Amino acid sequence: MSLLVEWRNGHENLLDAEICLFSLPGVGNIGKVAIDALNTANDAIEIARIHHTALPPLAILDQDGLLSPPHLSLMAIPINGGKHILTLTGTSQPLEPNNQGVMAREILSLLQNHNISELVVLAGMIDDAARKEIFIVPSSSAYRVNLESRGANVRRDEPSSGAIGLAALLSSLGPVYHINSACAIATTVGASEDIIAAQRLLTSIDEWFGLNLVIPKDADKKLVERLKQISPQQHGDLVSELTQTHDAFYM
Repeated sequence: MSLLVEWRNGHENLLDAEICLFSLPGVGNIGKVAIDALNTANDAIEIARIHHTALPPLAILDQDGLLSPPHLSLMAIPINGGKHILTLTGTSQPLEPNNQGVMAREILSLLQNHNISELVVLAGMIDDAARKEIFIVPSSSAYRVNLESRGANVRRDEPSSGAIGLAALLSSLGPVYHINSACAIATTVGASEDIIAAQRLLTSIDEWFGLNLVIPKDADKKLVERLKQISPQQHGDLVSELTQTHDAFYM
């Protein structure tokens, strides 16, 4: 196994959480901006860092001004009744498709071992500026029925060309690991700072899953600027290369 879990702040487990929200930089950076803002507004605590040998070898300064190796950050947000939800995000993903597959499976195995029952990936999809929609696409029929019963806007015909990338694998492979996985999508014109779409996405997630989270009322521009600084320079080129080869959107 190439995945290493570094437990942080005295934690050694996932706090009996049942749901995990995941995002990476992507179309409109919607999911990434949404989760960063959610963590800040809800005083999330970092409980673990996920290190993987397939991540690009880029060490960056963390919030404490310390040089940290490439990783995904696993944060815990307290909700009603003493429970927690988890967020998992980072600044990059493996560049090779086979490494994306390996990392996705190892992350899902970790979540399964800690009894995480739901994994929701937050992402954006390029569309006309006039279209401002939030919808969710599950990876199993049973989970689709469950989401529809909660009032979620479930789609069966989008994204019509599919999706690629680590987030796409995580949102579709869940049933193999007995995890209800889905991708929650906000339409966007593709701007690098589509914070309005990120807010709409957070509001919908909060309502559909009854999380009672603190939703930021306005965009935290500092988070966006930080995302720009720490995102790999080659990310845009990778997206272009993959989307030219495949009729799908990159996650």
